[in-house]
Amino acid sequence: MTAQANNANNDGVSEVVQNLNVQEATKVIKKVSSMDVQMILDQWIIPYGTKILVAIVIYIVGKFLARVLSRVLGRIVLASSRDEMLQSFVSSMSYFLFLLIVVIASLSQLGINTSSLVALIGAAGLAIGLALQNSLQNFAAGVMILIFKPFRRGDFIEAAGTSGKVEQMGLLVLELRTGDNKTVLVPNGKVFADSITNYSRNETRRIDMIFDISYDADIEKAKSIIAQVLFDDERVLNHPEPTIAVGNLAANSVQLFVRPWVQTSQYMNTQFDLLEKVKIEFDKANISIPYNQLDLHFPDDGVITLGKPKS
Repeated sequence: MTAQANNANNDGVSEVVQNLNVQEATKVIKKVSSMDVQMILDQWIIPYGTKILVAIVIYIVGKFLARVLSRVLGRIVLASSRDEMLQSFVSSMSYFLFLLIVVIASLSQLGINTSSLVALIGAAGLAIGLALQNSLQNFAAGVMILIFKPFRRGDFIEAAGTSGKVEQMGLLVLELRTGDNKTVLVPNGKVFADSITNYSRNETRRIDMIFDISYDADIEKAKSIIAQVLFDDERVLNHPEPTIAVGNLAANSVQLFVRPWVQTSQYMNTQFDLLEKVKIEFDKANISIPYNQLDLHFPDDGVITLGKPKS
């Protein structure tokens, strides 16, 4: 009897719940059917739809204007500084800032409280800044490099232990292209913290060469041969005048220091050609270039005693 009573109670509860659900659904249907279509348009679709549409228009037009203004600023910077790296840096930063303003304006049009959003962006920026200290350091170093301008795009430099041609400087890294056509990305922080050697800054460079000749060779003859090789090469500048002098008396050779001046753009090719030409002319004049060797001197009788000497 008790089980039958419980089942009866459960069936009654289920029937009541079903009746309530049906009644609520019926009320909702009646309420929707009783609403005027014009009222729905006036109170919901038109106001909110207009806001969404205006926000989309603001974002699209604002993004276009941000791109245009950033390019205009980049061209102004290029015209005033003649620095393509600074142009790229200013264009990227200005576009990011303009786009941030456009996003905030679009959200404000939707009715979102942008003041709290700005505060949230500030807090997030602080947290990100603490987490990305090295990146901020690289960013600050990039700004300092753009201010002091130790190099320009296209210069061949050596920085942070890497040599290469400057291709582009981004917000965080410097892009170099090495002589064997490899792309190397060097963090701006390392570049600015280390010494920077710019091989392309000046129009002329000096080639430093050392030629070793034997002690038996005629020094004046060797110097005249080198001078003639330099004179015959049109790439060698007359001013400053090339230097040819005895620079060191080494253990196995006399070292001649040769210091001609050339245009920076012709440095490597001229050095290679001069080394080859001097070697060829030395061979023609029987001027030997010594190398490390061991001379053995035998006694006059030609007898060599091996082992310990007799007491």
